[in-house]
Amino acid sequence: MEQRDRKKSDVIRWFLVFLAFGFVGWVYEVCIVWFEMHLGFANRGFLWGPCLPIYGVGGLLILVVTVKVRKHPILCFLVVCLFATSVELLASYLMEWWMGSFLWDYRNTGYGPTFEGRIALRSSLQFGLMGMAAVYVVYPLMNKVVEKVREKLPRCYLVMTLMLLATFLADLVYHLIHGSNAKW
Repeated sequence: MEQRDRKKSDVIRWFLVFLAFGFVGWVYEVCIVWFEMHLGFANRGFLWGPCLPIYGVGGLLILVVTVKVRKHPILCFLVVCLFATSVELLASYLMEWWMGSFLWDYRNTGYGPTFEGRIALRSSLQFGLMGMAAVYVVYPLMNKVVEKVREKLPRCYLVMTLMLLATFLADLVYHLIHGSNAKW
């Protein structure tokens, strides 16, 4: 029974980490539009809520692919850059296939060399830095917070997680049916 509870707890933890990385990615994208592009607030991404699933999935996968290189920060940075850039490129093709277009274009942005506007050198380096922060700061800190809340307020932890899951799934299903919230 204890093994089953641990697996359930791990699934919940990974879901919360996914949401946290998705939220951080949303904040990052909103800040780029606001401060770099000077376009004011724009709810970036596919969903209405403050979560970009590509950052959530990418963050989780970065945690997995960096397990063996975390003791070597430079190698870890390079792995994160390469991996995040590959995920971004793949995501652009999947979005174009699913929705007819992808939600970003690095051409004429000052992000340095690009490939079809889908990936760019500057964004790859920024993703590398964000991935390092995720691996060495955000994930360890979040683990501590999640564990404390789970231990001290187990019912609250479960109810909050279920509410977040229901909200996320409703937003996701709506947008899979009706398309992205992006207007530009």
